[in-house]
Amino acid sequence: MGDLDGKVAFITGAGSGIARAAARLFALQGARVIIAELKPELGRASEASVREAGGDAAFVETDVTKEDNVKRAVQQAVARYGKINVLYNCAGGSIAQDEPVTDVDMSVWQHTMSLDLLGTFLCCRHAIPEIIKAGGGTIVNMSSGAALRGSYKGHVYTAAKGAIISFTQALAGRYARDNIRANAICPGLTVTERVIRMFGDPRKSPDSPMAPALRSHPFSVGDPEDIANVALFLASDKSRMITGASIHADGGGSAY
Repeated sequence: MGDLDGKVAFITGAGSGIARAAARLFALQGARVIIAELKPELGRASEASVREAGGDAAFVETDVTKEDNVKRAVQQAVARYGKINVLYNCAGGSIAQDEPVTDVDMSVWQHTMSLDLLGTFLCCRHAIPEIIKAGGGTIVNMSSGAALRGSYKGHVYTAAKGAIISFTQALAGRYARDNIRANAICPGLTVTERVIRMFGDPRKSPDSPMAPALRSHPFSVGDPEDIANVALFLASDKSRMITGASIHADGGGSAY
């Protein structure tokens, strides 16, 4: 028996990184998985990977920043699998051009807020009615360790991820009556393809700008599977008493 037997999970950004690891893990734990991904080549490759591992997944091309596109993706998910029980909002990320508020180009605001915050909002807007129809379920949103402390230089990303924490609490309060739990994950540095492009892997490169953080916080750098395991727990009934929480999966980076 898997932790998600009989459930349907809608995972955004599931063509790469943490979300791709989660798609595979959720499927191996019994879920049927919608791989909601903007880039077809990544989405199809992720679907194939899940199926090769023995899981059930379907790629749906999805731009989380466009409401009509999100609505259509949710409808396609329900048409394919009949329901949605789990929404994992994982599409997002920062860009190298993000800077302190006095310096950042405002084009970064539009890009980052649309992807990280608006995308999460729109997916909740259209998936929650389907989760209610299914009798309840879970929402897992991605915040960031950057939202928990004031040291990250990218102020737009920090603002977006901080807003997701508050939004998640509001979801938990409003939709508890509909048997829906909502939680957020605040990861530390996770070595995805995007992070390697931006910073390198501090576990392998002492010249990485993140290497000092690893020395002071030895648990603060992880792989996509580490965060996917946290998401699995929050998506499953094993976490049934947890809602409105922000899980600090940052190796102590926000604690000491």
